[in-house]
Amino acid sequence: MSEIPKGAIGRTAKLASLPLSAAGRMTMGWGQRLLGADRAEISADLQRRTAEQLFEVLGTLKGGAMKFGQALSVYEAAIPDEYAEPYRQALRKLQNAAPPMETERVHRVLAEQLGAGWREHFAEFDDVAAAAASIGQVHRGVWKDGREVAVKVQYPRADAALRSDLNQLTRVAPIFGLLVPGVAVRPLLDEMRDRLLEELDYRREADHQRAFAAEFAGDEQIYVPRVVASAPKVLVSEWVHGQGLASVIDAGSAEQRNRAGRLLTELHFSAPARVGLLHSDPHPGNYLLTPDGRLGVIDFGSVAELPDGSPPVIGQVSQLALDRRADEVLTLLRREGFVPAGFDPDPVELMDYVAPFVEPLRHKTFHFTREWMQQQASRMTNLSSPESKIARGLALPPQYLMIHRVTFGSIGVLCQLDANAPFRDIALRWQPGFDLD
Repeated sequence: MSEIPKGAIGRTAKLASLPLSAAGRMTMGWGQRLLGADRAEISADLQRRTAEQLFEVLGTLKGGAMKFGQALSVYEAAIPDEYAEPYRQALRKLQNAAPPMETERVHRVLAEQLGAGWREHFAEFDDVAAAAASIGQVHRGVWKDGREVAVKVQYPRADAALRSDLNQLTRVAPIFGLLVPGVAVRPLLDEMRDRLLEELDYRREADHQRAFAAEFAGDEQIYVPRVVASAPKVLVSEWVHGQGLASVIDAGSAEQRNRAGRLLTELHFSAPARVGLLHSDPHPGNYLLTPDGRLGVIDFGSVAELPDGSPPVIGQVSQLALDRRADEVLTLLRREGFVPAGFDPDPVELMDYVAPFVEPLRHKTFHFTREWMQQQASRMTNLSSPESKIARGLALPPQYLMIHRVTFGSIGVLCQLDANAPFRDIALRWQPGFDLD
């Protein structure tokens, strides 16, 4: 495939096939059960085949579908072990994998965005894409001043494809909900719609990257490449050398995993306070460990503006939960809109639901594991548990939806890393609202 499909028909047909295929597999599974087949084996097979089809379709469609698959990939750590490996294989295909554009189309976009003499800006330009982004692809080059650069080129008609994808993904949201336990998919889609449409303008991305690069210039922990040139559909920035986090997850040493986990936590908590911005696309393809041991951040398409920093209520609720002050937790969550009118949870049960989420803050160093993430997911998917009842009754106010998604996405990556991280100290240093007395 050389570009995002010209019309919505082909894309719509592929996405529309997902719920029909899933329903067919479920019917087949019931038939096999009637014939005496093992239920666990049937369920595992249904999960595997549905996941394979789902992410195969997402991976070939690019645009919003691929982007949504990448966002889901950070929740891989929550998937039960019996299903995990097929998911990991399917999800990883979405983290920097998509069909490339033909060379002539790449050149056409560069000429439209940088001018007919675009080659004069480069000492070298590699026509073969080095990586794929959700709505574009990245080429390696050398700028005219000798700097190695990454050149991100947007796919033709990416805007129309994004809007079509988002409309269709809303219809197949129940499939995602079945595959990834504990994730409220429809609100996730609604929030991602705004972020994705913002990503179409590379000038906006360039402005955010410049802000991060200026604040973290010379930082000993975080490295942000400088922007070299930008246009609405082309972004040129300094090339970052390093080991991608996906590689660290697969085969990194314990030291590399722990370092990556600590640096990712530092970025997540410090950026709102330092830059007034939150990097809101926490999947492994956006980060590298540089040769000098810093966390390189290479994609700023999804960035949320928090001019006043992270909301203090996050620290306040966390502190109250750590102190087991159940009545005050309920009062504060109700005030902020997390407890909707008509829902009257028992404060102790609410406390039992919230407490495990703040557990990493109780320890000087916390070991983030897939097992821990799976335990949190199972508490919400066990319909007979009090925690599940609480989870179904609570609401997520719009102003907190993005922060909630990014926080849990970042924690998902920490669990994939199997990292020991000083989560508490970093949170206490940067997140307002904690009572340190």
